Amino acid sequence: MVEIRIHGRGGQGVVTASDLIAYAAFAEGSYAQAFPSFGSERTGAPVVSYCRIRDTKIRTREPVMYPDVVIVQDQTLLPIVDVFGGLTDDGYALINSKKTLEELGLGEFAAQRPRGHVVTVPASDIAREYTGRTVPNAVLLGALAALTELYTLESVSTVIKQRFQGEVGQKNADAARAAYDYVMQKKEEARDAATN
Repeated sequence: MVEIRIHGRGGQGVVTASDLIAYAAFAEGSYAQAFPSFGSERTGAPVVSYCRIRDTKIRTREPVMYPDVVIVQDQTLLPIVDVFGGLTDDGYALINSKKTLEELGLGEFAAQRPRGHVVTVPASDIAREYTGRTVPNAVLLGALAALTELYTLESVSTVIKQRFQGEVGQKNADAARAAYDYVMQKKEEARDAATN
């Protein structure tokens, strides 16, 4: 079972992101569940959502304490929330930021993980370019597909267009594809650096 924890702020589509990840996995024949953990938080307050993917039925319902994947939709959470708490030793971390890992103070953290498992993506900037809004959730779905190969980009595009109809869906699918390409380029650069 792959367990995913998404950290963000109210209004950034954290819950929608976990739902879409589950739908993308389900579209490929996996079992999936997604659920949020928040109370009466207002826009801007820290929010957490969870997702599980497995090829057999999922019976557990508790929060994800030891995630295989952590997605951080807002880099301002890094100094105030233990977003990486419990992340498995070979887990993945995807951070919405145009800064490098070193600039975020995560160079040492990334060095303790397998090469290429901790990645930053300027998801808000990509979202603004393609949709005119800075909501990073759909963008990060594309980035996650490239980083982990949990599901395909085609599944991401399909579920985004089902969730957001017409032009809005197409723009978000295009943004997800741009993030996918961005992360694939980073993976290729990491491979080249490893062989040189």
